Amino acid sequence: MGYRIGVDIGGSFTDFAILDEDTNTLRALKVFSRPDKPGAEIAAGIQLAGERYGVVPQDVNYFTHGTTVGVNTVIQRKGIKLALFTTEHFSDVLELGRLKLPNMFDLLSRRADPLVTRDMVWGLSERMQADGKPLRSLDPESVEIATRAAVAAGAEGVVIALLHSYRNPAHELEAKRLVEGFAPGLPVFTSSEVWPTIREYERTTTAVIGGYVQPRIAHYLTSLQRALKDIGVPAEARLTKSNGGVMSAEQGKTDCVQMILSGTASGVIGASFVSQICELRECMSLDIGGTSADVALIIDGKPQYGIGEYIGDHQIYVPSISVTSIGEGGGSVAWVDDYGVLKIGPESAGSTPGPACYGRGGSKPTITDAFAVCGIIGQAELGYNAVKVDVEAARRAIGTLTERTGQTVEEAAEAIINVAISGMYAKITGLVTRFGIDPRSTAMMPFGGAGPMMGCLLAREMGMPETVIPTTPGVLSALGGLVADLKNDFIRTVYADVTAEQLPLIQTEFAELRAAGEHWLRDDQGYTGEEYLTYSADMRYRGQSYEIETMLPAQAVLGADVTALEECFHAAHERVYGHAQRGSRVQMVNLRLVMAGRHQMPELPRIEQATSAPLPLREIKCWTAGRWKAVQLYSRKDLLAGHQFKGPAVVAQDDTTTWIPEEFSVTVDAFGHLRAIKEHANVADQND
Repeated sequence: MGYRIGVDIGGSFTDFAILDEDTNTLRALKVFSRPDKPGAEIAAGIQLAGERYGVVPQDVNYFTHGTTVGVNTVIQRKGIKLALFTTEHFSDVLELGRLKLPNMFDLLSRRADPLVTRDMVWGLSERMQADGKPLRSLDPESVEIATRAAVAAGAEGVVIALLHSYRNPAHELEAKRLVEGFAPGLPVFTSSEVWPTIREYERTTTAVIGGYVQPRIAHYLTSLQRALKDIGVPAEARLTKSNGGVMSAEQGKTDCVQMILSGTASGVIGASFVSQICELRECMSLDIGGTSADVALIIDGKPQYGIGEYIGDHQIYVPSISVTSIGEGGGSVAWVDDYGVLKIGPESAGSTPGPACYGRGGSKPTITDAFAVCGIIGQAELGYNAVKVDVEAARRAIGTLTERTGQTVEEAAEAIINVAISGMYAKITGLVTRFGIDPRSTAMMPFGGAGPMMGCLLAREMGMPETVIPTTPGVLSALGGLVADLKNDFIRTVYADVTAEQLPLIQTEFAELRAAGEHWLRDDQGYTGEEYLTYSADMRYRGQSYEIETMLPAQAVLGADVTALEECFHAAHERVYGHAQRGSRVQMVNLRLVMAGRHQMPELPRIEQATSAPLPLREIKCWTAGRWKAVQLYSRKDLLAGHQFKGPAVVAQDDTTTWIPEEFSVTVDAFGHLRAIKEHANVADQND
C-alpha cells in the first residue's frame, strides 16, 4: 500500500490530489506552475505533501497527471516548423479543408492559417487506390528531392500523408524510411501511424497537429520523468488522454494526438465521478482556471464524446471528451476598447506575474482582482496559503479602468464580473442547443480555482435549478486523473455492408483490433486486471455521405447477428435525425474498439451529521448588486451533513472560494458537497 497522486498542471496553479491507500483518505494541495522549468512544480508539490501529510516519495506507487502543454502549443503556434509530403497534385489539402467558414453568419469570417504553410508542402510521385492496391509505385527520387528541399527550407520535422494510406500504409512507411535515410535525426510522422482513418483532410490535419507538438511534449515529459526520478518517486509517470483514459508518459512522447486534450479531459472525468455520487441525471461541468473556462455535458455520470474537437482554430479527429471553451479564466485581463466598451481577455496574467491581488508583480486588472475588490476573496487563506490576497493592489489595478468607464472601483469590479458572465452565457446557449438539452433540468458543477466563484452566477442566468460544488473543487481535475481508466481507442476502415456475407470480414477485423488492444493493455501498459471492451462502428445507409458512430453489443458482434447490428444503427439514426429507413442497406465504414482497464475507485467518506445550525466564522462586507451588503463567511471544513444556509454567503476553503448569491439556499449533502438551489427556480417555468 502507499499513495496514489493525481496532478493537474494549469496555467496558474498545479493541483495535487493525493489518495492514501491505507486509509482511503483524499488530500489536496496547490503550488504555482513553472512553465519556465517543467517538472519543478511536481518536485515542489511532492515536497510540500511530505511536510503537510507525511507523504514519502518512495511510497508513491501511482502517479498520473493532466497537462495543457499540447493545447497551448497549438493555440500559441509555438510548435516546430513542419514540412508536409502529400500525394503528387494533392498538395493543397490543408488550404482546401472542408471549405467551411468558422462562422457562417460572418461575411468577413476566415479560416485560420494552416500549421504548415503552403511553401512547406511537397508532392511525392506515387498513387494508392481506394482498395489498397498500388496504382503507381513510390518514386524514391521524388522523396529525396522533397526531403532535400524541406531541410534547406528549415524544416524541423516531416509529416507524410498520402492518399488511401488508411487502407494500405506501405507507401507512407517506405517514404518514412527513405526520409530518415536522407535526413538522419529529422523527426518523421505518418498519418497511417498517427490515426489510420478514412478521409484525406481529417487524417492529414490530425497527423500535422501531432507532429507539430511532438518535440515540445516529448521534452516536457522527459523533464517530468527526470523530476520524479530525482525526488525518488518509483511509480511510472502516466498522463490523462483526450478520451478520458490514461496512458504511460513514454507512450505520450510519440502518440501525442491521444493526449493533446489531456488537461481538459481530466476535469470532466473528475466531474463525472462526483455526478455519479450525487446521482445527477444531467450535469454541465464548468471548469474555470486561470486562463480559460471550459464546459462539458455529463449524462448519467458519463461524459459525452465527439470527434473533430477544436484546439484553438484547428480540429483534431480522434475520439475526445467533448469540451467547449466558453469564456475567460480568473486571470483574464479586463480592458476598455477604443469605443469605451469594457471587455475581458483573451490576454491572461497567467501564473507569472498573475493577477495583481496575488502580489507577484501583476498590475493589470483581472476577473480575480474584481472578486477581491468586491470582498469575495481575500477573507481567508487561499491556494493552501500559497497566495496572500492584496486587496489594495487589486483596487489599484481595477482603478486603471475607472477613468474611461466613469465608475467607482467597486462598480467597475462588478461590471467585470457581469461582462464575464454575459460572455459565458452567450457561448453556453449555443452549446445547449447543439446537444439539445434543457438547462432548466440540468445541474451546474463548477470547479477549478475560479469556478465556484462564478458558478452560481452563470447557473442563475441559464435558469439551471441546482449548482453542485464538489468538496475539493480547486483540485477536481487532479482527482480526475486518479479515477480515470487505462483506455485506448483502435480503429479500422472496412467499407463493408452489414450482410451475412460480410460479417466474417467484420468479425476478423474486430478480432485484430481486440488483439492490438490486448497487446497495448497487457504488454505496453503492464495491466494485469480485468479488461473491458466497447465495440462500435461508424455506420450509414448505403449512399449517405457521413456516418453515425453506433454502439454495438458484444453479443451481436461475436454472434454475427445481422438483424441486431442493423437495428442498432436504425435506432441511432432515429435518435439523431428523428427517422429511420428500416429495410435499407446498412454499411459499416469504420470499426472502433475501446480497450480499458479499471483502477480501484476511491470511496469518498461520508461526513459527520450536523446536530445544530452552521456557525459562520464572521460577518463580512461584500459589494453585490450595486452596494455593500452584510455577508456571512463560512469555513468549508466546519460545514457538516445537513447544514443549511442562505445567500449571500462566502464559503472559504484551502483550494478555492465559493460565492453564494442572495437568491440561493445551500444544503450540505452526506459527502460534503454544497447543493445550491435558486429559490423559486422553477415556479415561472411550470407556468409555461
